[in-house]
Amino acid sequence: MNEVGCMDFDQIIDRRESCSFKWNKYAGKDILPVWVADSEFKCAQPILDVLHQRVEHGLLGYTLPAQYEPAKIAIKDWLARRHDWQINTDWIVWTPGVVPAFNVACKAYCEAGDKVLVQVPNYPPLLAAPGLNQLQRVDIPTLENEGRWELDFEALEREAADPKAKLLILCNPMNPVGAVFSEAELQQVAAICERHNLVLCSDEIHCDLVLDEQARHIPASKLERLKHNSVTLMAASKTFNIAGLGTSFAIIPDARVRQQFVQAAMGIVPWANVLGLYATEAAFSQCDDWYEAQLTYLRGNRDYLMQEVNQIPGLKLLAPQATFLAWVDASGLGVDNPQSWCEERGVGPSPGADFGDKQFFRINFACPRSQLEQVIQRLKA
Repeated sequence: MNEVGCMDFDQIIDRRESCSFKWNKYAGKDILPVWVADSEFKCAQPILDVLHQRVEHGLLGYTLPAQYEPAKIAIKDWLARRHDWQINTDWIVWTPGVVPAFNVACKAYCEAGDKVLVQVPNYPPLLAAPGLNQLQRVDIPTLENEGRWELDFEALEREAADPKAKLLILCNPMNPVGAVFSEAELQQVAAICERHNLVLCSDEIHCDLVLDEQARHIPASKLERLKHNSVTLMAASKTFNIAGLGTSFAIIPDARVRQQFVQAAMGIVPWANVLGLYATEAAFSQCDDWYEAQLTYLRGNRDYLMQEVNQIPGLKLLAPQATFLAWVDASGLGVDNPQSWCEERGVGPSPGADFGDKQFFRINFACPRSQLEQVIQRLKA
C-alpha cells in the first residue's frame, strides 16, 4: 500500500451513489470511467476539516469573495512559493470556474464576428467558447516533435496577423496532450501577441500538476511582455480535487485589462462559492505534504501507463509532462471508432472526437493504481 501518514492514494472510494458526473455516465454498465478530469483521491484532511468547521458555524449567507482576505493571501503565498511569482492581491478576480472565465474573456476583448485563436486539441468547453459568444474560432494545431507536443508557431503567426484576430486562448499545461510551455515558447507567444495586438487568455488550471521534473511551469502573466495584455486562469480544483465547489480565479496584472474582464462578467457570472473560498485557502496554505505525495503517486501512475499502453498493438502514448491525463493515439488500431473499441473492453475514456481528433482517446490516471491496472487488463483483452 502506498501511504504517507493518513494519505492513502491506493484507497478505493465507491462514488457510484454520490451522483458523480464521472461515474453516472456508465451507471449500470461494467465500464470503468476514466474520462472527466476529477480524481479518485480523497481530499486532503485540512480541506475537509475547514469545510466541516465552516458548515458547523451554521450560517451560509452571502460572502463577497473579494472581501475574503485569507484566501487571497493564500493564493499570493502559493504563487510565490511554487512559481516564484510575486503578485498583488488586487490582481485577483474570483470566478466560479475557469469555463465561465474564458467565456468572459471572449466577451471582454472581442466583438461579434471577431476571431479567437485556440490551441487544439483542447477540451470541449474551451472549443465551444468562441461560438457561444458569436465569434469565429480559428484552430492552431499542436504538433508532435521528437516525442513532445508543441504549438504550431507558424500557424499562430499567420493567423494572428489577421486584423479580426483579437484573442488567443491557450491551455498551459495543455489539456489533453499534457505539454508544458517552455520559457522560450512562452516568449515566442508573447512576441506574437505583442506584434499583432492580441490578448492572451491562459488556462492554467493544471499548472500545479507538473510531473516532468525537468519542466517548470511559468505563469503567462508573470512574463513582462505579457503583463499588460494577458489573463491567467488558475484554481485549486484539479490539484486538490475540489472541482465541485465551483471556485477559481483570474490573475490580471493590468488594471485596464482587469476592468474590462470584471465589466464583462457583471450581472451574468455569480460569485465564487463560499465553501470553495475556504477550501482554496486551506489547499494553498495547509496541504503541501499531501500535494507532494500526490505528485509522486501520479508520476508512478504515468510511468506505469506509459509502459503498458505502448505495449498494446495499435496504441501510442507520448509522456505527458503534466496533468493526470493521457492522450492516447489509437490510429494504429485501424478502427473507425476508438471510443467504441475501448467501451467494448469495459473502459470509458474521454472521446478524442470531443477534443478535435476521433483517432485519439484521453485516459484520466488520477486513480488508485489497482484501478489503472484494471484499465490496462481490459484494454489488453
